[in-house]
Amino acid sequence: MNILKSCCLFLLHVLTLNLKAQISSPGDTASINKYIIPSSLMELDATRIGIVEDNRVQNQKGISLKEGSKSYIEAPDARPDITINLQDVKSGRYRMHTVAYTNAYGAELMKKAKGKYESLFMKIQIDDQRPTKRVVYVPWDRPRQETGKFDIDKNKTMKIWLPKGVIFDRVELSTYTPPKVPSQAVNYSPKVVPLNTRPRLWVNSESLPIVKSRLEKGENKAYWEKVKNSALRPFEFKFDPKEEVAFNEELEKAAELKAFYYLMTGDKKIGRDAIGLIKDYISHVEFGNILDITREIGRTIYISSEVYDWCYDIVTPEEKKIIVSNLMRLADDMEIGWPPFLQSVVNGHGNEAQVNRDLLSMSIAIYDENPQPYQYVSYALLENLVPMRKFEYQSPRHNQGVNYGSYRFTWDMHAAWLFYRMTGKPVFDDNIKNVPKFWQYMRLPDGEMFRDGDGFGSAAPGKSYYWKSPLCMFLSYNYSGDPKIKGEFERQGGVLDNSVLYLLLNDPAIKADKDLNSLPLTMDFGPVLGSMVARTGWNMGNTSNDVVAEIKGGGYHFGNHQHADAGAMQLYYRGLQFGDIGVYKFYGTPYDYNVSKRSVAHSMMLALDPKEKFDRTDGNDGGARFIQIHPKTPQEVTGNPVFNYGEIIAKDYGPSLQKPFYSYFSADLTKAYSKKLESYKRSFCFLNLERADIPAMIVVYDNMVTSDATFKKYWQINAFEVPEIKSDEIVLHSQKGELTGNTYVNMLLPNASDRNIVVKGGKDANEVFGKKYTAPIVNRESSANRIMISPKKDQKKDQFLTVFQVTADSIKPMPLKHYDTGRVSVIVADKYVVCINKDDQFISESFQIDIPEKKNYKIVLTGLRSGKWGVMNSKGKLIASIEVKENKNCGFFEAIQGKYIIKPI
Repeated sequence: MNILKSCCLFLLHVLTLNLKAQISSPGDTASINKYIIPSSLMELDATRIGIVEDNRVQNQKGISLKEGSKSYIEAPDARPDITINLQDVKSGRYRMHTVAYTNAYGAELMKKAKGKYESLFMKIQIDDQRPTKRVVYVPWDRPRQETGKFDIDKNKTMKIWLPKGVIFDRVELSTYTPPKVPSQAVNYSPKVVPLNTRPRLWVNSESLPIVKSRLEKGENKAYWEKVKNSALRPFEFKFDPKEEVAFNEELEKAAELKAFYYLMTGDKKIGRDAIGLIKDYISHVEFGNILDITREIGRTIYISSEVYDWCYDIVTPEEKKIIVSNLMRLADDMEIGWPPFLQSVVNGHGNEAQVNRDLLSMSIAIYDENPQPYQYVSYALLENLVPMRKFEYQSPRHNQGVNYGSYRFTWDMHAAWLFYRMTGKPVFDDNIKNVPKFWQYMRLPDGEMFRDGDGFGSAAPGKSYYWKSPLCMFLSYNYSGDPKIKGEFERQGGVLDNSVLYLLLNDPAIKADKDLNSLPLTMDFGPVLGSMVARTGWNMGNTSNDVVAEIKGGGYHFGNHQHADAGAMQLYYRGLQFGDIGVYKFYGTPYDYNVSKRSVAHSMMLALDPKEKFDRTDGNDGGARFIQIHPKTPQEVTGNPVFNYGEIIAKDYGPSLQKPFYSYFSADLTKAYSKKLESYKRSFCFLNLERADIPAMIVVYDNMVTSDATFKKYWQINAFEVPEIKSDEIVLHSQKGELTGNTYVNMLLPNASDRNIVVKGGKDANEVFGKKYTAPIVNRESSANRIMISPKKDQKKDQFLTVFQVTADSIKPMPLKHYDTGRVSVIVADKYVVCINKDDQFISESFQIDIPEKKNYKIVLTGLRSGKWGVMNSKGKLIASIEVKENKNCGFFEAIQGKYIIKPI
């Protein structure tokens, strides 16, 4: 009777469902049915549900549990709070959204929530389908939730049970259209296919005996004992066939262990246990619509595929049908969709486990029953990911940075391994083996990493931590057979959580090499992601006296987690002296888009065109172009100027390649910025002085020409401690334990009288030319110090010549002498001379330098055209011949006091 009263109050929706509209989908001949069902068209249990006036609701009247009413979400036989008659909805598959808000009680719950699992859940049942719990409100402000995909037919009734704290607004239904299959994939015939034999996942008939032979060897033995003990232990799984089952990580682990044990031993009882667990679990598990739940769905697909493949010979035909149909059911709920073409496999979430491990494993496992999934997945990987990585990994570093790069590279390695172990032949280019060098060289003496892309902040003051990605290192050293990467794995603890994966891949014959001293001190990262890391040594720990510096520039931009940091520099000495001060917590927030990912958070040049607008920002930091889209093919990378982030002019280090004295890098970064720049070149020369008191010196030259003289230029470095500003120099510092490291910054051009200096510290460091942003984390990075130097005079062309001297504790820097000789700037410090080319073109004519005192000088010549050069003394005698190589454009010689002419010969 109460329900009938409610219907009279709201009007029967079966008579008024005239909000239904058919909307044509662009490019499709089929129409999409869309239904919006407001609260006024719902039948309510008036004994428990009340009408709430709220201006946020579409018709100002929402639905909520009455005060004192208990939520019946967990009550299996309770009458629904809301009933919606869907008779006028055409039968089919629909994507459902709900819109809801919180009342005071719900708002308080959301304030206290610590993550997505503390969202507010409702329960839904369509017809006589199994009821399911779905998120209706999340701990962040997002009233509209994608509920999921549902089949609507038969009786066409939807029942909803609400949680406390929610004001329910409406339900939206729209016809679900699967992702379109690319035309090239429709009739794609894979070049590499699963063999006719089993197993196929991680092992085949050739590698299986190898894996078995290693079980009792070396470090594998302890893992094998764990596997045996766990696999033989019974795992009880009780469930109600009428109710959905929640994600159960422990069950999945147990099933994987038991299936692997069967694979290794042939124990059918344990194998049947694994099959039974997976069959019952996969046919009842439901993941709902929690944020990023695709990772949990994928894990279930992956482990179920392992069990299916490894126990294939003892799986019954009926069990095969159940497992295969539910694998496909879960695949449909993946974020990348099914067919798997909603996202790109080369970047973003589509480049994580979804395809590289989960769907690839599924497609290999069920190939005999349904070859189409492998057709689609192999197309995405072999025709898209593999050629893109062949191009990208010409630079042995990851464009998504230290953190996201290691995570996504781990999934690349899963795909590489799965294909390799399936057929015995690699499908990825061998340059994938070099990528771990990125994490080797970005490592700092205190265990942290140089910042790159979205990621972490530094340790708390006085603390330190050792950055880790053990799974990445594990997959890499076994794939490449590199003992030094295995050494890094062991430094990171040498432990893998997954014993099964460890035993599948670990080769005990690879002996870990933890000695880094055989590695060259300088790494040039190649043409795609132009950059160089130079260091004075490989000594680790807080007492290390080593200096590490990084310079970026030239190459391409790949969007997503990559930052707008063309030309950015970082410097470590007894702590980070300067570098990237952005912090990352939430993607796409105002702070993230306007500060953290932007140039302003990096130590690089800014040029402020007041009218410039950047995509996805409301601020203007004067920095490089902001690119969030990503290229999908090598042809798109090189052919679309959007992704061109400048060109590497020259790079060289020597004279010893193992322990170079100089490391030189120069890039034309004009294309990284908008048309506000006519030209911009940054050159960087790092000197390893091999001294305990002054271990390193860096010379940086910037030559920037704006298209308008009024566009203000800012030379910027971001320091982690409060700098000391003097009339002729800036002093930075950092401290590890009781050791202090200093960096003396001397700007030689423009002159002190011709420049202004501003320091923005604390919260002001997050202010972008008048717009303030709040960092999500308060730490050393988010409250650092931006040191900005700008010329006083407005002019199109400005040159900045800066010397950085790194000194220990209270050591004073070396006196500097600077003079110009035509196109060359000469810097003299003690017994070191650096000649910087001031022009955009390589030096092709002779020039003279004057060496003032009786010392044995080391002289670096930068920016020379390729070819033979001679060094003449004042008497015209040739004292040195230099062969300048193309793309290196750098020379070196040693001499004593005197005047010298350097000329092409």
